[in-house]
Amino acid sequence: MANNSYSGVKNSTANHHGDFGCSLKDLRSLMELRGAEAIGKIGESYGDVQGLCTRLKTSPVDGLSGQPADIDKRKEVFGQNLIPPKKPKTFLQLVWEALQDVTLIILEVAAIVSLGLSFYRPPDAEREHCGSAAGGVEDDGEAEAGWIEGAAILLSVVCVVLVTAFNDWSKEKQFRGLQSRIEQEQKFAVVRGGQVIQIPVAEIVVGDVAQIKYGDLLPSDGILIQGNDLKIDESSLTGESDHVKKTLERDPMLLSGTHVMEGSGKMLVTAVGENSQTGIIFALLGASEEDDDDEEEKEKGKATSAVNVSSLLSPSAKAADGAAMEMQPLNSDEVDIDEKRKSNLKEKKEKSVLQGKLTKLAVQIGKAGLVMSAITVIILVVLFVVDTFWVQGLPWHKDCTPIYIQFFVKFFIIGVTVLVVAVPEGLPLAVTISLAYSVKKMMKDNNLVRHLDACETMGNATAICSDKTGTLTMNRMTVVQAYVADKHYRNVPEPQLIPAAIMDILVLGISVNSAYTTNIMSPEKEGGLPRQVGNKTECALLGFANDLKRDYQAIRNEIPEEKLYKVYTFNSCRKSMSTVLKNADGSFRMFSKGASEILLKKCSKLLTASGETKVFRPRDREDMVKKVIEPMASEGLRTICLAYRDFPVSEGEPDWDQENDILTSLTCVCVVGIEDPVRPEVPDAIKKCQRAGITVRMVTGDNINTARAIATKCGILQPGDEFLCMEGKEFNRRIRNEKGEIEQERIDKIWPKLRVLARSSPTDKHTLVKGIIDSTVLEQRQVVAVTGDGTNDGPALKKADVGFAMGIAGTDVAKEASDIILTDDNFSSIVKAVMWGRNVYDSISKFLQFQLTVNVVAVIVAFTGACITQDSPLKAVQMLWVNLIMDTFASLALATEPPTESLLLRKPYGRNKPLISRTMMKNILGHGVYQLIIIFTLLFVGEQIFDIDSGRYAPLHSPPSEHYTIIFNTFVLLQLFNEINARKIHGERNVFDGIFNNLIFCSIVFGTFIIQIVIVQWGGKPFSCVGLSIDQWLWCTFLGFSSLLWGQLISSIPTKSLRFLKSAGHGTQRQEIPDEELEDMEEMEEIDHAERELRRGQILWFRGLNRIQTQIRVVNAFRSSLSPYEGLEKPESRSSIHNFMTHPEFRIEDSEPSIPLIDDTDAEDDAPTKRNSASPRNNNNAVESGNNHLYVEGNKAAGTPSAPGSPLHSLETSL
Repeated sequence: MANNSYSGVKNSTANHHGDFGCSLKDLRSLMELRGAEAIGKIGESYGDVQGLCTRLKTSPVDGLSGQPADIDKRKEVFGQNLIPPKKPKTFLQLVWEALQDVTLIILEVAAIVSLGLSFYRPPDAEREHCGSAAGGVEDDGEAEAGWIEGAAILLSVVCVVLVTAFNDWSKEKQFRGLQSRIEQEQKFAVVRGGQVIQIPVAEIVVGDVAQIKYGDLLPSDGILIQGNDLKIDESSLTGESDHVKKTLERDPMLLSGTHVMEGSGKMLVTAVGENSQTGIIFALLGASEEDDDDEEEKEKGKATSAVNVSSLLSPSAKAADGAAMEMQPLNSDEVDIDEKRKSNLKEKKEKSVLQGKLTKLAVQIGKAGLVMSAITVIILVVLFVVDTFWVQGLPWHKDCTPIYIQFFVKFFIIGVTVLVVAVPEGLPLAVTISLAYSVKKMMKDNNLVRHLDACETMGNATAICSDKTGTLTMNRMTVVQAYVADKHYRNVPEPQLIPAAIMDILVLGISVNSAYTTNIMSPEKEGGLPRQVGNKTECALLGFANDLKRDYQAIRNEIPEEKLYKVYTFNSCRKSMSTVLKNADGSFRMFSKGASEILLKKCSKLLTASGETKVFRPRDREDMVKKVIEPMASEGLRTICLAYRDFPVSEGEPDWDQENDILTSLTCVCVVGIEDPVRPEVPDAIKKCQRAGITVRMVTGDNINTARAIATKCGILQPGDEFLCMEGKEFNRRIRNEKGEIEQERIDKIWPKLRVLARSSPTDKHTLVKGIIDSTVLEQRQVVAVTGDGTNDGPALKKADVGFAMGIAGTDVAKEASDIILTDDNFSSIVKAVMWGRNVYDSISKFLQFQLTVNVVAVIVAFTGACITQDSPLKAVQMLWVNLIMDTFASLALATEPPTESLLLRKPYGRNKPLISRTMMKNILGHGVYQLIIIFTLLFVGEQIFDIDSGRYAPLHSPPSEHYTIIFNTFVLLQLFNEINARKIHGERNVFDGIFNNLIFCSIVFGTFIIQIVIVQWGGKPFSCVGLSIDQWLWCTFLGFSSLLWGQLISSIPTKSLRFLKSAGHGTQRQEIPDEELEDMEEMEEIDHAERELRRGQILWFRGLNRIQTQIRVVNAFRSSLSPYEGLEKPESRSSIHNFMTHPEFRIEDSEPSIPLIDDTDAEDDAPTKRNSASPRNNNNAVESGNNHLYVEGNKAAGTPSAPGSPLHSLETSL
């Protein structure tokens, strides 16, 4: 059959099914059938599967020929195995999205109004009536230039928009690159020309014969040709969680996107890409998505969030787009998004530690900024009105109206600019840049990051639960000891020492009772070790057969896979594998292999040296365990028992489904000890982890003695430690109560001491991980990373904060559930991931320290300047430039610092560590105060120092002054030098340490300086600048440089002595989110990746605009005020959340029910609800500490004491 299977390919004519015996349509309709219906259809149309193979011109044994012409032809007729990706957003779409930012829209409107009004000129005669502020100072030339400011603002808005769009575009490009990289990793085994080869999933064509095995994710639709004990999880397509048994007689239909949970087999590929079941659903989804797009837009009423970003950030959203989606599995989340939302909501809330802290901090800063800008505008307007109409006592002239409006517009622009500077929209950018940069670099360190936030969460990891095989060990197994024919051999015995009868049974059992995909290949290099392909334990046994000078391949050729009567494949419940052969006389022989202590319990006989069997009693078994198995295990060997059983003809054919009756009264042939040496770099890596405050635990399916021996070699256990090693059974007994339910208190008694969990099932692993994550016994909540390779590790990988899957040994299911794929399966790569994760966290903190200093100073300068001199010393366009350097450029410069080994010398931050530590707060306040002193000195006495004209109280369109140019220049240079200070956040002295390792940083600082010179010397009217002399430049530069010296002074002050400093930017703890609010969040679709993607500024604005009433309340609170300087001067002040934490008995006496400042849906940012209350004189405090908030309960009158179960109460108890 194989010979003629290709006849006709060459002379095919182009008819509708390209000379294949069935068309695409026939195959599509066939694949829609299930079970008996499908078998009926195959029988009726093709005779049997063999007939279908003939029609598709392929051989069930040898597969396709693999000739390029044939493969191309099949792609043309039946399609390729990829689903075309959604088109990426064009640059223009991204520009349009960036323009949706509400702050920018307001600026644009204000600029256009100002532009329009600048062309209006009242008659000269009327000019005098419009008040001194509008005074007739301007000559014609100056008045003509009035339009420049409006135009400059518009231009700078364009710049900001283009930069934002470009960042989004490059981000999107990077994600697509990452996606395609992940997909290229996916390969699948097919038979072509009689050889089993691995090809990329996208290359699979209709007619291929694919080999499927436990743990595979099916890449296309197909029909089973031959299967052993095959069970498939079809829940991703049908939603049914039960595993479906696939047999030729009952149900041979295999569907793409489903998971092989047990067994192995071969399938004939019948539909690929868009024609497979997954592809068809994707096509429907794609169509419905396009229809829904418009409606969604209206519903959200917000800027769209970039889909691809959220799909990478959110742990479960899979790449529905990406570089040519290579048959990604159709997770049920693509079909049933609501279900996904509900189930993931609780988990999502605590997914990324950093994102939670940042969102919260940004909202707090933004609220403070909003209040500041509102007050700035109000004060400016009031001062102007009072001065013009009351002090000067002028009437309102009709002709002067446009001039007055122009003033109001100018005030409004100043207010908006204060807000633009206050809202840290650079935060999300810094996070993205830092993560994207790290992800790129982590590739080189063998970490393929699938979900961006995993990278940063890894920096907070406090515990790692690692597999043993392949992660801590080399996964290159060899048999080094054997107990056979009543004798324990310390080395592999010589073939002549083993009786021939035993040898035959042993080698036959090893050859047939293993996956036929497992092989030992010749070494790649001369004199190298033979290559092991497939299951490594089986490779060790095949290698043992080779060492006994026997050829397992010859036996396999004699008994091909099709002749195996029945196979019970290995799974985590059985812990054994058995294969049944039918003998010529009708009797059966079954070979079994498995974990020695499990299989020996099922043995009733033992093969002796003479080749006879003798009875094997429990007493003998105990002897064997003591004398053979424990000594092997204590040397770190994995022990495997090989056994067999005969079913004589007289007893008839047994019922193969009764596994318990089949797998008893075995005859033990031999017990082997398999060595899997510890990777040489692992002990060192584990030492680094322990020094970095990370506990490493080993979770393995192996025997406890083996596990203990390996753990000692790795350094997880030190001699003399009091740590626990226990088996899964014992662990389960100790964590469950009488009813068999798991109790958190019981887990809490065990896990802090537990270091090795042996003979554990995947469920135990999941229980342990969940127990550690949910535990509150230590003051620091645990952040857990888990490694896994098997299909059954999926739940634990998903549950963990960071799941690592093995790139080489890992199954598709494990990779699918993971966050990071270790491309070299090596534990030391995890340590690299920790280093990068900590680096991301530190980069963000550096950026925050820098940004907040600029924010605080710029806002206060604009605010105070406006209130005292009726004009902001920093003009709108200048503020936008400052905003651009501090947001975009600084985030690039500070977020791309390379990591150093010293990051591994400190303890992890954990979930509740604030983003802004007290040292950082000291730096922010210290530098903020210093810069304010310099700027205000220049503002009020600068004209005397430099002997120039004062720039204060200038009329509306007056030309720029040297005075204000010097202030602007000094301000920018202070920020530039402070950017160097910001490189260190833990109070280190040497801020230049390693500065030349970061070229991006150097080039950005240098570049900003050059642009600043251009702006000042040649910026002219649009930037409100005048060229400065060399002397003035030197003074400005000196003042800027002095901030480096001041930084040295600040770092000399010990943080401990500054008790009044508070940290800020805590993450939301889980207890803080009450269940009702979680439900509200579900209804509001308030899942945090949408939150994340909406630029922070927008969130603030939407909430700000939608809740004007509440804002008025805040202003009232602001006016009614607390005593001045409360938060700073008195350490016992209780106006901040952190003081509240130290005084749990704190109550807020407030007669009126509190109205939350922003929606209840915002619980994740800000739960329980808070209110800003600070006096205008206290405002710098409100901005600087970013946390002058009172905790008020949103749902009750605040006067009521916190009832048990309320968020306040749970906070108190947790503290």
